[in-house]
Amino acid sequence: MISINISKRLNGSFGEMHLQFQCAVEHGLVTALFGPSGAGKTTVLKIMAGLLMPDSGRIKCKDDVWLDTQRKVFKIPQQRNIGFVFQDSALFPHMNVKKNIMYAVGRDGESKDVDELIEMLELNELLTMYPANLSGGQKQRVALARALARKPDLLLLDEPLSSLDKLARYHLQEQILAIQRRYQITTVLVSHDIAEVSRMANQVVKLDAGTITATGTPLQVFGLPGMSAKFRAIGEVLTIDKEDMVYVVSVFLNNDIIKIVALEDDVRDMKAGDTVLVSSKAFNPMISVINK
Repeated sequence: MISINISKRLNGSFGEMHLQFQCAVEHGLVTALFGPSGAGKTTVLKIMAGLLMPDSGRIKCKDDVWLDTQRKVFKIPQQRNIGFVFQDSALFPHMNVKKNIMYAVGRDGESKDVDELIEMLELNELLTMYPANLSGGQKQRVALARALARKPDLLLLDEPLSSLDKLARYHLQEQILAIQRRYQITTVLVSHDIAEVSRMANQVVKLDAGTITATGTPLQVFGLPGMSAKFRAIGEVLTIDKEDMVYVVSVFLNNDIIKIVALEDDVRDMKAGDTVLVSSKAFNPMISVINK
């Protein structure tokens, strides 16, 4: 487990903000930091990584204290054994894909697990290519492989999929989840995408203006704790079309587009782009907007 208790005053676009963050990140699970832009999510990640110093606080990973401002303990990023994937892949432009990945391993590193990562992330065909010739999704896969190659105690993901289209994002989510489960990597994900958080995270910490406003499972945090169903999945509304006495809602769900018949009351406050929960009980599909 990683325990975090930090405090820092920030000057954001809305004026001064006091970030106060206390959380336990469970070993081997995915914890998502969710909230609007400027809420303090990326700042928390940078403090966890050792890229930013808080005003006060303590961070402990297993039995290793990374930060303790009272005792004047501050371990630099290289001493924290973390993997960090940014919105921008931040690859070395003068190195090909293979060298970018192996840079994180170092001379004494083992290549067996790296070969497995390359296989899982479908990078074998790209190893001799340079970042300038890669697509956005390919760059992020390389960045992820580089972050994981050093076998980190903690993987930090700062909206690494935000610039990708839906299909590329879904595919990379699948790959991240497969790797996370294979290696049981403790992961903290920053995202503003409810569908992504609901799909990937075991625990959600909701931040607003530097303050934690909710914690729990995705369904608890997003306001749907009591819904019982045999099937539940989260998707995005594409279109809402009226046909006779009913409405047909097209939803992008699990890399596919499905159509759900709904009544006027169901779609009254619904619009294209909304994140929705699709559930089914005894073959009766239901659709409802998720609270943000």
